[in-house]
Amino acid sequence: MLQALGLGPAEEAVYTALLARPTASAQDLARQTGLETAETTRILLDLATRGLVAAATEAGNGAPDSADCEAARYRLTPPSVALAPFLVEQRNALHRAETAFSMLTEQYRSTAAHPAGSVVEVVVGVEQVAHRFHQLQRGAQRELLVFLVGAPIAVPRDDAEVSESSALDRGVDFRVVAAKDYLDGPGMARDVRAGMTAGLELRLVDSLPLKMVVSDRERAMVPLDMADSGGEPSAIVVHRSGLLTALVHLFEKEWAQARPLYTTTTGVRAEPTADRQPTEGELEVLALLLAGISDRRAASQLGLSIRTVERRTRRLMDLAGADSRLQLGWHAARAGWL
Repeated sequence: MLQALGLGPAEEAVYTALLARPTASAQDLARQTGLETAETTRILLDLATRGLVAAATEAGNGAPDSADCEAARYRLTPPSVALAPFLVEQRNALHRAETAFSMLTEQYRSTAAHPAGSVVEVVVGVEQVAHRFHQLQRGAQRELLVFLVGAPIAVPRDDAEVSESSALDRGVDFRVVAAKDYLDGPGMARDVRAGMTAGLELRLVDSLPLKMVVSDRERAMVPLDMADSGGEPSAIVVHRSGLLTALVHLFEKEWAQARPLYTTTTGVRAEPTADRQPTEGELEVLALLLAGISDRRAASQLGLSIRTVERRTRRLMDLAGADSRLQLGWHAARAGWL
């Protein structure tokens, strides 16, 4: 925890050990942490220099003589006073990094050698393709849209799962359209089921025109034919542009026509294309929405996250073929959902 504020593992161990005591000597803390007494003494002196601990002498003031450092007793400086400057500096450093990131991004776009250079970049080679793929998934803050076709080439499935899990843990809205033969790979159905249990939404189609990942509708990655790059895996990364808008539109079109999947105790199944009905949980959300309650209040009343409420609302609209919540209400009344 304290490593984020600039303390190393050994320093954090000594600090937290002292946290549980009014005062302690280097010898006491060495026994508690398992560190050498000399190293513990050095750490305490360093923490004292940084204002995180203070010497607690018999008289209550003054610093210990150098010969008595190991036997001297120390106490914590109140964390609210001592750690606040470190927290402020970390916040300032993050702000500076975000500012530099924005400036570099804009400079890159504005100084590209060719007008197309700010829209499309070509990435060649297994390592480069894998690196850019992980950048897109790990950098997503709101949404990931994915087309899955055929066997993985540049990014092994196990590596992709790590990025997927990280995105789902951050609450990223993760939607995937897969070609129907994608689940035929060894262990793929098990992996897909685990992803769906974690919050990934998956739909199935007979075929797809390409592989693709779109991150926050700001960047997309599309593999190229390996024959075009001397047999090496390659891809294009598309930045915000009309081309990116077209790719997002293509995803939404395939998503609307695809068959939603659901998990069972034995695996993953596609929902039937006709007579699909909302689940009990979706009907609970629908009832609150039609009563004029906001997504946030609905989430609070149902004990759900707001993203879960939004996902259930979107699926209700998909089932109803509705483009707005007004149309959803009309369809729900006509279909007798409530």
